[in-house]
Amino acid sequence: MFDLIRAQGGSPRADILSGLTVALALVPEAVAFAFVAHVAPMVGLYAAFIMGLVTAVLGGRPGMISGATGAMAVVMTALVDSHGIQYLFAAVVLAGVLQLAAGLFRLGKFIRIVPTPVMIGFVNGLAIVIFLAQLGQFQTKGADGNMHWLSQPALLIMLALVLLTMAIIHFLPKLTNAVPSSLVAILVITALVAGLELDTRTVVDYLQNMSGDATATIAGTLPTFALPAVPLSWDTLYIILPYSAILAAVGLIESLLTLTVVDEMTQTRGQGNRECLGQGTGNVLSGLFGAMGGCAMIGQSMININSGGRGRLSGMTAAITLLCFILFAASFIEMIPLAALVGVMFMVVLGTFEWASFKMMRKVPKTDAFVIVLVTVVTVFTDLAIAVFIGVIVSALVFAWEHAKQIHASRTETNDGRTCYQLKGPLFFGSTASFLELFDANADRDEVVIDFRNARVCDHSALEAIDTLAERYLKLGKRLHLQHLSGDCTKLLQQAGDMVEIDLLTDPHYRVADDQLA
Repeated sequence: MFDLIRAQGGSPRADILSGLTVALALVPEAVAFAFVAHVAPMVGLYAAFIMGLVTAVLGGRPGMISGATGAMAVVMTALVDSHGIQYLFAAVVLAGVLQLAAGLFRLGKFIRIVPTPVMIGFVNGLAIVIFLAQLGQFQTKGADGNMHWLSQPALLIMLALVLLTMAIIHFLPKLTNAVPSSLVAILVITALVAGLELDTRTVVDYLQNMSGDATATIAGTLPTFALPAVPLSWDTLYIILPYSAILAAVGLIESLLTLTVVDEMTQTRGQGNRECLGQGTGNVLSGLFGAMGGCAMIGQSMININSGGRGRLSGMTAAITLLCFILFAASFIEMIPLAALVGVMFMVVLGTFEWASFKMMRKVPKTDAFVIVLVTVVTVFTDLAIAVFIGVIVSALVFAWEHAKQIHASRTETNDGRTCYQLKGPLFFGSTASFLELFDANADRDEVVIDFRNARVCDHSALEAIDTLAERYLKLGKRLHLQHLSGDCTKLLQQAGDMVEIDLLTDPHYRVADDQLA
C-alpha cells in the first residue's frame, strides 16, 4: 500500500542520509516556532516528530517534510495567551478533523486553480521569510528582554562559519555525491568549533537564551496520550472553531503548495487529497499527544530533496532520528553550532527563490508580474494564506476582465428578411453587459437569429442575459431564434425556452456552471 522504501530517483541509502540531515535542521526550527506560539520547546519538538512521521507514512508526497511551522505558530499565539495551552491542543485536534474532511471530500484538487504567478510569488515570499527568520540567530536576548545583535567578535566568527558552511554545501557535490553535502557541512563545522574551541553560539545556547532558563535542554521523554483538558461544551467550540478553521486552511494551503513545488523539482506528481488526509491525521494525533501541530515545511523539504531524499523513508528517518535526539542524544545535538544550521538554511533560500522571475517579469504580461510581486510582499508582511487568496482573486479578476472583452458578434441581413448574429467568445458574468450591447432590438427585423456555434455559455449569469435579451424581442413582437445552444442551456432558459432551435446533430454538448444542474 505504501512505498516506504523508495520513490523514483531515490535509494534507501540516500533517504536515510538526507533524513539525518533534515533531523538536525529541524531542531532549531521547532524550538523557534514553539517560542513564537508561546509554548514550551518540547511542544514544538513533539510536533516535528509526530507530523513528520505521520505525513511521511500517510501523506501524498514522498520526500516532503512536515513539522511545526511559523505560519501556523503565528495563529496560535493569541489562543495560547487568552485561554492556555490546553485550548491550543483542542484547536489542533479540530483543525485536523477539518483537514480530514477536506481530504474525504477531495478538496485537495482545488490547488490546481492556483495560477503560476501566485506559485512564483509564494515561493519567493517564503524564501524571504526563511531568510529573515535566520537573522534572529545572529541576535541574543538582552537583560531588558529585547533582542540585540551579537557583539562584533562573535558576529564575525558566526558569519565566517556560515560562509564556510555554504561553501562546503556548494562545492562538495562537484567532488562527490556519496553523502549529502549539508550533512558533511554540519559535521565539519561542529568538529571545527569543538576542536578549535571557538566561542560561537550553539543550539543549547539559543534554547537557553530564548527561554531565559540556564538549564533548558532538548532532552525529554516520549510524548504521552492525553485528551485536551477543556470543557466539552458549545462555549469551547465557539472559542476554538475560528482558530481551528484558520489553522486548517493555512496548513493545507502551505502543504499543497509545497507539494506542487516538490512535484516540479522531482518531475513526479503527488496526491493532494491524500496529503490532506495525512496532514489531518498528523494534527489530530499532535493535539492528543501534547504537540502544537503543523504542516509541510518548504525549507526542510528542499534540504531533503537536495540531499537526495525522494522516498517516504527519508521523512520517516528524519522524524525517528529527531525523537532519538530527544531521548538519547540531546547533549550531542545541543553542541551543534547555530552557524552551521543557518548556513544550510541560507543555501535553501538561494535554491528556493525563483531568480528567473526577475527576467520573466520583463516578458510576461504586466498583470502577471504584478501578481508575482503582490503575493511575495503579502507573504512576507502578513500571512501565507492571505497572500494566496489575494493572488488567486486578483488573477481571477484579471482573467475575467480580459475574457469579458473577447465576446463579439457579426451582424448580417438575409434575403428572406432575417437579421442574423454570429456570436463568438465566452459568455459569462463578466461579459454579459458587453453581450447585451451587441444587439439593437429596435433596428432588427421581425425575424432574428442568434447563432451560438462559436460561443460558449459558461454560467447562470450568461443564461440570465440570454433570457433578458429574449424578453426585449418579445416585447417588440419580434421572433427570436437561438441556435446551437448546449442542452444544459435549453433546460435552464425560461423566457427564451420556446425560442431555442434544437438540432441533435450539430448542437454542442458542454456543462454550464449552475446550481440547478448540480
